[in-house]
Amino acid sequence: MAFNFVLFGDKELRESFVEWLVEEKAAQVGRHFGRLWEYYANHMHETCEASRCGTVGETNGDYVLAQERGLPARITGVTAPGAVSAGDIRRKEVVIENDIAWRVNAMVDFLFGKPVSIVSRASQPQMRREIEAIIGAVFGANGGIGFFQDMAVLGSVYGFVDCLVRPDEELYEHTYSAHPKQPSVQKAIELARAIGLELVEAPRALPILEEGDYRKLRYYVQHFVQQRNSVASRASFLSRLLGSAMGGAAREAAEVTEIIGANAWQRYENGELAAEGPSPWGFVPVVHIQNIAQPYYYEGQSDVEPLIPLQDELNTRLSDRASRITMQAFKMYLFKGIQKLDEKAISPGRIWCTSDPEASVEQFGGDSRAPSEDAHITEVREALDKTSGVTPIVAGLLKSKLGNLTSAVALKMTLMGTLSKTERKKFTYGRGIARLATMVLEMLDRSGVYPTSTEDRGIEVIFPNPLPEDTTEKLKEAQLKLELGVSREQVLRELGYEGAADGTVAERIEV
Repeated sequence: MAFNFVLFGDKELRESFVEWLVEEKAAQVGRHFGRLWEYYANHMHETCEASRCGTVGETNGDYVLAQERGLPARITGVTAPGAVSAGDIRRKEVVIENDIAWRVNAMVDFLFGKPVSIVSRASQPQMRREIEAIIGAVFGANGGIGFFQDMAVLGSVYGFVDCLVRPDEELYEHTYSAHPKQPSVQKAIELARAIGLELVEAPRALPILEEGDYRKLRYYVQHFVQQRNSVASRASFLSRLLGSAMGGAAREAAEVTEIIGANAWQRYENGELAAEGPSPWGFVPVVHIQNIAQPYYYEGQSDVEPLIPLQDELNTRLSDRASRITMQAFKMYLFKGIQKLDEKAISPGRIWCTSDPEASVEQFGGDSRAPSEDAHITEVREALDKTSGVTPIVAGLLKSKLGNLTSAVALKMTLMGTLSKTERKKFTYGRGIARLATMVLEMLDRSGVYPTSTEDRGIEVIFPNPLPEDTTEKLKEAQLKLELGVSREQVLRELGYEGAADGTVAERIEV
């Protein structure tokens, strides 16, 4: 690629290093994170057209699932989905039970199943309400709670998620305008709604960090293929012939590389510079959120990666059990000394006669219990529970009596693993959301639309309790706290309200 980084004015940003990131590192990153997403989504891949599929094994089908790549060849009949056949081994019954997806989704529900409250820590009550309105407009325009849920899914699968803040062109115009601007809350809200919050998938992210501090982002590079709303031209006869043979014309796509710095940005398409410009913010407009904090690594801990070996083992044993049941589920009979049996109907109530005194009918087959097999599958499921911290109880599956679950303490003890993991995520995601809000306020301040100080841009994110709550019990607890001397403002904050300056109670902004 013909990179030229003169615009950035940084001798330490080398074209050769970015070329290595795009041409070599991106492929490694794509394979690693692509496998994590495939195990979560478990996509269905067609192997052939239904009308053309022949008998390929003991079970027939025109598709394979993504998680089949972890099964041994003795079950799938191939070394990998789409690879050559593994000798004379034929495909057996393949059973895929995706225990990863529902655990990830359950964790997302615990974290962002209810709207979160974003509270300003500005000194003036009026400014607090204005800032909360501005931040609510930003997140509301980008999907509200759906945006947070998408963020949590990406972070849980990949181990981290990056959010790129893209201001509208009008905000750039306000920033570079030499005319004096009159601060306006309504204008700030209008410009805030036009700010895009773009969640970047991990396979696209190629961050350039400080050499001496992995926590500091120096430049942000993302490389991806962008589909276009056009079809590649097929002018020649050969191209039309090949396109017809392959099922039609191909959709056009562009290979895009973006380099974003604190003072400038560039965009390359198919190796050529497509756009560039200065950046007035003075910081890289990207917020990095680790799923679960992992020291000395840019990436956080993925919820999917440690579950992959256990998921493969579970699918293998379930497939083995299905194959065994297929072989043994039906009773079979061996006839000896009975002539022309193939001409006689075999059905209930039929009697066969023979003059051979040594004739016999022997029964074999039929399913038999395999306690060790069932115990092993149960132990694998328990290992998945311990590794993920999410048990089937979270999904509402109760196999036995677990005591008095109407007690709040008993319920919390039962869900201790899930709740403790959720608390860890609240810290990382809460800090990331607060940083997003602060970054938006900083942009509005630099543009002169809504001036704020560093102290005024303090943000707190409050997560609701994921467990069912009794409103009466919460009010009684609040009353007791007031009697003990806890401040009224603190009690209202815990209840989900904020004390206003005129003595009324205003509900906090929830997104």
